[in-house]
Amino acid sequence: MSDGPRRRPAPKPAARSRPGAPAARTAAARSRKAAARKGAAAASARPAGSARKPASRRPAGRAGRPAPRPGRRIAAGLVVSVVMVGFLLIGVFPTRTWLAQREETRERQAELDRIEAEQAVQEERIAELHDPDVIEHEAREKYGLAGAGETVYQLMPGSAPPVELPDTWPFVGADDWLNR
Repeated sequence: MSDGPRRRPAPKPAARSRPGAPAARTAAARSRKAAARKGAAAASARPAGSARKPASRRPAGRAGRPAPRPGRRIAAGLVVSVVMVGFLLIGVFPTRTWLAQREETRERQAELDRIEAEQAVQEERIAELHDPDVIEHEAREKYGLAGAGETVYQLMPGSAPPVELPDTWPFVGADDWLNR
């Protein structure tokens, strides 16, 4: 410890705490800081029993800083909200649409594959029908046609067996009418 008076550091050039802050506010902050330093030096020079009650002081961590304004918190909340909505509009909603379109694309691709397989079967059938033997076979089986000099005989199905009904009312005479 030293026996002599304390030396104060050289004053720093006046600088604004932030761009655009008025000089009066900066000067007031400097005077508050100087008073706080003097008060701390005076308190350390006082005897232990003569502690003076400080007049309403700010919390220790906030010395020299202006109190936050509620408008800044509202503005910060508004900015965060706008950023979140922007993220939803740019990131989430298009992603959901893209995923839905991917699913629809898969369904359409499966349908296209099924149709192409069916088309391949039909093209094979068309190629078969260009053969004259297949054409003749189809004409005989499906349409009953015959070649030149051939006679076609068709057998008629046998008649149905007669219907037998009881001789009681309401069937009296109905079996004659059905068996004609």
